[in-house]
Amino acid sequence: MLVNGKQVLDAAKAGRYGVPAPDYLDLDSARVFVRTAEEMGKPVILSYPQLLDTAFPLEEAAAVGKLLAERVKTPVVLHLDHGEDFEFLRRSIDLGFTSVMMDASMDTFEENVRKTKEVVAYAHSKGATVEAEIGHVGHGENLTEIQENESVYTTVEEAKRFAELTGVDSLAVSIGTVHGVYKDLATPQLNFQRLAEIAAAVPAPLVLHGGSGTGDDNLARCCREGICKVNIFTDFLTGAMDRIHANSPKSWPAMKECADAAMAEVLRHYYSVFGTK
Repeated sequence: MLVNGKQVLDAAKAGRYGVPAPDYLDLDSARVFVRTAEEMGKPVILSYPQLLDTAFPLEEAAAVGKLLAERVKTPVVLHLDHGEDFEFLRRSIDLGFTSVMMDASMDTFEENVRKTKEVVAYAHSKGATVEAEIGHVGHGENLTEIQENESVYTTVEEAKRFAELTGVDSLAVSIGTVHGVYKDLATPQLNFQRLAEIAAAVPAPLVLHGGSGTGDDNLARCCREGICKVNIFTDFLTGAMDRIHANSPKSWPAMKECADAAMAEVLRHYYSVFGTK
């Protein structure tokens, strides 16, 4: 069942649990995530980042996401992640994405507000919901080979003011995670005090980016204390490759079967960690 983000994230906020948002790279990964969600009777936020447009064009991603979502009864949010410009987000909404993220977190506060308000106005007119980011989650080593850069922590004052000015439906905050793999493989130290302060000040559901490698205890606590959506990507890739290496499949179909089984297992695990209902 294709839905926008509001009913899923509002329910998560009220129930104090998180909903996983796995990035899908192709038909196979999208199908695994939707089938696993349906089997468990839980919602899923099927997430497609703009940076994949060259390898997996937006039009194909939209068709795949809509087809799979409309085949099941469980709520599926088709989400455009880390959108970089209004035109791409407009196209994604017109193609059927029910939720979009405007990522202007590296711009000035004023420019982030301006860009986000533009997207909110268009998305709401089409029945879609909008996520934005205040603060900035930096990068470790990941699929895109982006060099590590500094995270900019979200302040309570800016988060509150940003939500009020933009009318955004959900807000990604930076409390100590990074995208991709942590270089030293250490579990990050999250700022739970900051999370509590933001959650108390901002009525919109909160989002955590860079969930992979953050640690089950950290993530479970985040979901209990205000995070409603957790982005996961690298852990699915790592799980798939570990299963392939362990089983040494002898054919292409067998390799895909290994990868699919591993990604389903990772998603089931995170449903348990996040307490998803």
